[in-house]
Amino acid sequence: MRELWSTGWMHNRVRMVVASFLVKNLLLPWQAGARWFWDTLVDADLPNNSLGWQWTAGCGADAAPFFRIFNPVSQGAKFDPESNYVRRWVPELARLPAAWIHRPSEAPLAVLAAAGVELGRSYPRPLVGLRVSREVALEAYQRMRR
Repeated sequence: MRELWSTGWMHNRVRMVVASFLVKNLLLPWQAGARWFWDTLVDADLPNNSLGWQWTAGCGADAAPFFRIFNPVSQGAKFDPESNYVRRWVPELARLPAAWIHRPSEAPLAVLAAAGVELGRSYPRPLVGLRVSREVALEAYQRMRR
């Protein structure tokens, strides 16, 4: 989100991960994210933006599987293995080893201390647990389908 705010742009993979996290892990309405991206993206396109958010939410015309929930930790490790992206846009984590930079809340205290990271002070604690919030989202979709 820092990249988006600073530049007005973010890579499509990051857009999908952000959208998935907001809609599925935080259970925010897709329209809220779509409005923020519409107001912030320099390449905003109303149909692409709206349909992209609907696709992520699993409610669009192109019935994306509702159960597709991107895990930001595994996506980061897969697409930013050297952690260059995180080091640029989240400088407070820049000194963490690549093995922990995508999941600082799981890093040993000694690793965090050596990198100058104090959870809850210099870097926030997670808003939600990814595993639990994924299960909550899937249950919400199942209730809706029933």
